[in-house]
Amino acid sequence: MKVGIILAILGLFFFGLSLIGYSATLRLLHVNPYFTWITAILVQIMLMYFFAMLNLLRFGIWGVTILGVILLIARLILGYLGKVSIHHEGMHLFDAWMIFLGTVMALVLLHSPLIHYDNFSHWATIVKFLTFTGHLPGAQDTIISFTSYPPATALFITQFVTFTGFHEGNMLVAQFILIWAASYTIFATLRDRSRGLNSMLLCLTIAISYVFNINIRLNNLLVDYVLAIITVAALVGIFIYRSRPKMLTAHVALFSGSLLLIKNSAAFFVIVIACYYLYTLIKQSVPQRWFKRTLKILGQFLGTFLLAALPFIWWEIHVHMTFSSSKHEINAAAYHSQLAHDGLQGFISIGQAFLHQIFNLGSLSTQGFLVLNIGLIIAWAVIKYVCHYPNQLLKLLGWLDLITLLYYFSLLGMYVLSMPFAEAITLDGFERYMSTVVVLNLFIGVMCLVYIIDETYYEQNLAKRSPRNFRSIWTKNGYQLATFLVMFFAVIMMYSEINGTTFTNNYNRRTMPVMLTKVARPWTKQNDVKILIVDPQKVEVTTYYTGFLANYYFFTNNATGQATFSKSKINFRKDIDQYQYIVIPKYDKSFTKGMHKYYHQHIRTGFYRVHTDHLQKITTSDSLRYQ
Repeated sequence: MKVGIILAILGLFFFGLSLIGYSATLRLLHVNPYFTWITAILVQIMLMYFFAMLNLLRFGIWGVTILGVILLIARLILGYLGKVSIHHEGMHLFDAWMIFLGTVMALVLLHSPLIHYDNFSHWATIVKFLTFTGHLPGAQDTIISFTSYPPATALFITQFVTFTGFHEGNMLVAQFILIWAASYTIFATLRDRSRGLNSMLLCLTIAISYVFNINIRLNNLLVDYVLAIITVAALVGIFIYRSRPKMLTAHVALFSGSLLLIKNSAAFFVIVIACYYLYTLIKQSVPQRWFKRTLKILGQFLGTFLLAALPFIWWEIHVHMTFSSSKHEINAAAYHSQLAHDGLQGFISIGQAFLHQIFNLGSLSTQGFLVLNIGLIIAWAVIKYVCHYPNQLLKLLGWLDLITLLYYFSLLGMYVLSMPFAEAITLDGFERYMSTVVVLNLFIGVMCLVYIIDETYYEQNLAKRSPRNFRSIWTKNGYQLATFLVMFFAVIMMYSEINGTTFTNNYNRRTMPVMLTKVARPWTKQNDVKILIVDPQKVEVTTYYTGFLANYYFFTNNATGQATFSKSKINFRKDIDQYQYIVIPKYDKSFTKGMHKYYHQHIRTGFYRVHTDHLQKITTSDSLRYQ
């Protein structure tokens, strides 16, 4: 155990040095300091993706990571020789908030189990597959069901666990690093980073955003929040690089391309990025003849998104050449078939359920929509009539509401065209999907609000700002009180998320994934062993939760969950004999009675090997020997 911890620490150190190397190199290439971390991660993802598509994933992971260390060594040598230097702004209040609370959150995630259904149906399973096989899934790898899902986040998590060790907590920490690095970019929008009120408002926004992500929290590998925060970073980058055409093009291509490789549904958010990018190109273009100007703008715009789409196009070609069919793939014929199957009545039923959910005030996404609208309207009125500063917050709110409306339509289309009617009519995952656009709009709204607040300050010359530059002692005291209150709530809200995750972990102590670790160790060699998990919860079996969990845990495509057993001796024995191993994480009364009656064995929980006339118990420590 101690050796494993030491190796994990050394691996983390090596990974950290590599990430610092990429970040430092990007600083030398004049990437904004607040973007170097997330840009470094996305660059590594793209490099590993290239190697993975060439069936060289393991080589790519080691090569990309070692390259980062080499870049760091080169940076240190050049710095020592005086060839290069980087200006550092020093620590700010928000830096301390990010470092301290980010570390605490990471430590909590390190000891968090994976519970959510989708972890085992895809997101954790694909990471395990990539880690222990060293290649993307093929047609024969039936353990992976959602073969059309792009692998971007899985590649980064795989890189991290390759060096720190494959563990659920390590996977969660890896995804949190990605989220935290993207979150850091919002501070690039600050005009004056010494102003505590402005920076703490952004910290508070980060903390509040997790309230709308409460359906899945951070202790899951699902990418709904990742999509939102990467989109936010992409939009911030367009604003920051608006007067640097080459950097702007590279930024948009990298972030848009990465989004498309995170999940197919990211196309909606890439369109949002494209609209803002086109607006920026038009606004920043040099006045000249309209034809030449239009040609230049369209050339840069189309060239950027052609470059961004190339990795995704490569992925789509790979999927169609490798797999005959795949769940949730983009397929017009499948959409037409789905619509024809459900019929007009099915469409109307889903639409009615959808409208009912939207106008339900108990819906978290609806509450988020209302809070953002009311908040920005109040802010617009206060800034305009109290501070006497005309602003564009109402116009911004109109655009944000349009994004929400369009996302509603795209989500409704997904339910009608992609989902089985039984899932669509219950709006399965509605709040989780809507949380993405709520979080996106929240960040956009508050960032613009903070920027406008800064423009209302008494002293607009940033070089002359000091603790004395206030209109009066009353405004100074009000500013200091507001800063303290916002900082207090920013810390409290983030601690609320940390404590909420801790509570969830404790609450889940008796769930099937946690109880499974008590009776067997996870297998790491891919196999086709037939395994039965006895689960007293019928709903977990009928929804295939237990089956997906078993496939992930024992790295097999032949695991099954079962909750009910025949009372006939012949059928009971027949059920048992078709498996090689039986796992009983939780006590199941019917199974225990059947074993006692037909096998004359007293069995409650444990990991067992199936023989003709009895079950052989295998200790937890010995379970790895049988994989």
